[in-house]
Amino acid sequence: MIRQLSLSTKFRPRCPAAILWSSKNGRSTMIASGVLSNSFFSTAPFPPPYRPFSGTYESRGSLVSTSTSLPSIRHFPSSTPQGVSDKRDLSVGAAAVNAPSPPIPLTFYTLNNIADNPGAVKKKRRVGRGTGSSKGKTSGRGHKGQKSRSGGKISPFFEGGQTPMHKRIPKRGFNNKKHADPMIPIAVAKIQDYIDMGRLIPPTTRPINMLDLVESGLTKMSKIKHGCKLLSGKKLPPGADPPVRSAINIEISRASASAIRAIEEAGGTVTTVHYNRLALKALLKPHRFDVIPRRAAPPPKLLPYYTSYEKRGYLSPEVQIRNKLGIDRNKILRVKNNTETGKELG
Repeated sequence: MIRQLSLSTKFRPRCPAAILWSSKNGRSTMIASGVLSNSFFSTAPFPPPYRPFSGTYESRGSLVSTSTSLPSIRHFPSSTPQGVSDKRDLSVGAAAVNAPSPPIPLTFYTLNNIADNPGAVKKKRRVGRGTGSSKGKTSGRGHKGQKSRSGGKISPFFEGGQTPMHKRIPKRGFNNKKHADPMIPIAVAKIQDYIDMGRLIPPTTRPINMLDLVESGLTKMSKIKHGCKLLSGKKLPPGADPPVRSAINIEISRASASAIRAIEEAGGTVTTVHYNRLALKALLKPHRFDVIPRRAAPPPKLLPYYTSYEKRGYLSPEVQIRNKLGIDRNKILRVKNNTETGKELG
């Protein structure tokens, strides 16, 4: 009697096998086995699990060795009566034993077989579902009180009504964060790029101001709360082209020393001007005013900045002479030195 049986699909998918059984002393014994190439066969009622088996099998009084991994199956009583010989042709079984075992196919994770490990997700207990659920009636909250109410949480800083720790400790020190006036950074190289692209056209009758920068798209009007600061940008390697190649005349809130140097080397001028909130609004949104208000003077804290020539402050005498007469400070110093030298010679 030949029974065809496939391995469990959980152990080795798509690997059907033929098992040859013989009856001896009222028990069935496996005498040969081999892997078939046909589709799934399962006619022997042997439930899983199947374990790999390799060894020798009895075949007509001789030992047949094999290295093929086969399932280890419990023995069941044979249907052949005891004492009756069971003759079989073992040619199929012997050929199947010598057949090479096919490679085990790989298993890939896909959307239809991916899942959490068993026990990774614990099912949440449903409260208020009767007394038999151990969390019914009051749902584990107890009777009355703040914690039994909806939203009755207690702050982790609550100390039972006494003065909490953060109010018992005195204040020390101060900070000027609320007095800060952050500026929007503007790189001189970016201004030059916008001029080269034609997006920023320098006016001929006045210097460039922050409204021109907003209209060109260099920055947004909503971001300017206190003003803009002119920066030189990243440091260029030696021999690189200068960041500014056009003569740019600009009025801005603040400017760094390197940005002033880069613009003046190209023949331009920089003037730092103080804008309070009203003056900044009048500059950026002039359509909201029937009469443009005058700019307020800088506060005493900022007065040294806007009266310094190194910062190119608009209240500096040298900057005022340069803007009104078109005379540079270097030229004034040169004339002054020549005059003093002439007096000494005379």
